[in-house]
Amino acid sequence: MTKRMAARGLVALLLMVPVVGARAAESGNAVFDRVVDIVHQRFYAPAALAAFDQAVTATMAEHPDLAAAAAGSPVTRDAIDTVLASLNASHTHRFVQSQLDYYELTDVFRYALRRNMRRLFPPDGEVRYDGIGIATQVIDGKVFVTDVYDGAPAWRAAVKPGDEILSVDGAPFTEIGSFRGKAGKLAELRLRRTADGAPITVNVQVASLQPSETFLKAIDASARVINRDGRKIGVIRLWSYTSGEAVTGILYDQIGEGRLKDVDGLVLDLRGRWGGAPADAAETFVGGSADMRMVGRDGREDFVNERWHKPLVAVIDEGTRSGMEILAYSLKKNGVPLVGAATAGNVLAATGFLLPDDSLLLLAVDNVFVDSKRLEGNPIEPDIAVPFDIRYANGGDPQLDAAIAALSRRLGSAGSD
Repeated sequence: MTKRMAARGLVALLLMVPVVGARAAESGNAVFDRVVDIVHQRFYAPAALAAFDQAVTATMAEHPDLAAAAAGSPVTRDAIDTVLASLNASHTHRFVQSQLDYYELTDVFRYALRRNMRRLFPPDGEVRYDGIGIATQVIDGKVFVTDVYDGAPAWRAAVKPGDEILSVDGAPFTEIGSFRGKAGKLAELRLRRTADGAPITVNVQVASLQPSETFLKAIDASARVINRDGRKIGVIRLWSYTSGEAVTGILYDQIGEGRLKDVDGLVLDLRGRWGGAPADAAETFVGGSADMRMVGRDGREDFVNERWHKPLVAVIDEGTRSGMEILAYSLKKNGVPLVGAATAGNVLAATGFLLPDDSLLLLAVDNVFVDSKRLEGNPIEPDIAVPFDIRYANGGDPQLDAAIAALSRRLGSAGSD
């Protein structure tokens, strides 16, 4: 694909081609050696390869058992993590089948991996996993729910961000293993909602989830109206922009004729799972082009170009990354207040490579400049900083609350002029 397409989506959807002319790795571990070869041919910054080679040599010396280590062993995992960390780049990591990220990112890079998709996900090559629509993080040895996808089974069962997961069906929680093979069945989650609270039990129906479809439904389901100080404030969360035109279509529909049509102002929540926003994503909110609708003979309207013309506030945090950071940058440049915490500072173009054990290597393959500046390593700072410790939040969201308050103030100020 062209560099222009990579810039639009910050996703280099490149063909899977044999690595040729790469450095000959000699660890004897097929997965580790393949990672080294791919980095040598495709990593965006050749100047970093000397330090990378030093890390490879040191890692092999520190792990004399690397050659005999299984692909899924801690030895292989730690060795690969160490050498990739030496590159000091975002969009550069290995993901395995026991991680939620593996399925979501394999779906993002399905075109690059297309030759293997039917084998990985028979019979039709569509990425699916059994789950309930949550993301989690281990903090101080405890597992906490960080995200509950709007409209997903966990959301319908009132699982809340900040819940500590104690067990699933009586066993320790794992992201994929806890729900594998249980689609259509109930899973019993033991949760702790407050730090000193007694455990509670929540039954959630497990579903076969398709990542892109799940994100699109979550974005659409997140659109809602909050009445504050006599004003109607709309909220919508962009969980991921990796489906490009489909995400823009949801925004057009919601703004043009959906739940957000008659609101007085909008809170745009950019605290997502992944980036992928096209370079011109901000045009929907700050662009100067005209609205355009097409109406067929049956009266059906098609929103070709829909623009937001009312007050706007955006929410950001460390989950705002890649193309979503460029969107945040563009909004801030155009005077839109940002509320929350600093973004990830992860702005490189990447693609995915399948490794010999079917794990996924995400690798940065292109540098990215925005207004001739690198955002990689340079997070976008909020205009209104609001810290947020997710642990035992009990569904509370101080960042969103602060954004709603900021927008309410703007609306009140505008109304008094």
